[in-house]
Amino acid sequence: MIGTLVLAAGIVAIPYPGPGWLIVFAGLGILASEFAWAHRVLSFVRERYDRFMEWFGRQGAIVKTLSLVLTFAVVVLTLWLLGTFGLIGGWLGFEQDWLGSPIF
Repeated sequence: MIGTLVLAAGIVAIPYPGPGWLIVFAGLGILASEFAWAHRVLSFVRERYDRFMEWFGRQGAIVKTLSLVLTFAVVVLTLWLLGTFGLIGGWLGFEQDWLGSPIF
């Protein structure tokens, strides 16, 4: 159960700055101590991650910049969808309709 929760938290944290992939690997490692399928998945994901990071390290500034812009867009979009901007705007006295989440 704990491994599943850690894995889920890691998946959610992947697009955000910080240790998202580390949390994913930790969750899979916890699950791999009990389940053979999780050990296979952990090996598969680590291999793919290592290959991707090697490829990404060889890329030029354009690809790295586009990756940074995409990551920033995902973070801003999810924070907006979760209502974070509306909440903070309310704290600061800057209440605008467009800051509110379309979900909540």
